[in-house]
Amino acid sequence: QVQLVESGGGLVQPGGSLSLSCAASGTSGSVFSMTAMGWYHQAPGKDRELVAVIVSRTIKKYAESVEGRFTISRGNAENTVSLQMNALKSEDTGVYYCNFKYYNSDRELVEVWGQGTLVTVSS
Repeated sequence: QVQLVESGGGLVQPGGSLSLSCAASGTSGSVFSMTAMGWYHQAPGKDRELVAVIVSRTIKKYAESVEGRFTISRGNAENTVSLQMNALKSEDTGVYYCNFKYYNSDRELVEVWGQGTLVTVSS
């Protein structure tokens, strides 16, 4: 059973920075191949939206609202992903969820979500 553990949320002032990390456990024997790891943002009272996704160590996609401010990267350890958030704005406040998509040993596409980590941008 693949599980995601997130860390790094907290309170930060506008213009500040935070780094989020996510590690997938239980992948041995479960994951045939990974397709993507990403981060989603859910602001209070709104739907969950894609922030950034990384398909390989070089193929990355960002939401327009975070382009140039956020950077997604894979860790040295397999199945880890980080999100460096700079120049944070009040509208970046919300819960950030890690997402992992992979094909299992039966070649079925599986999607796993982390429990979410709260980011609050406020003075």
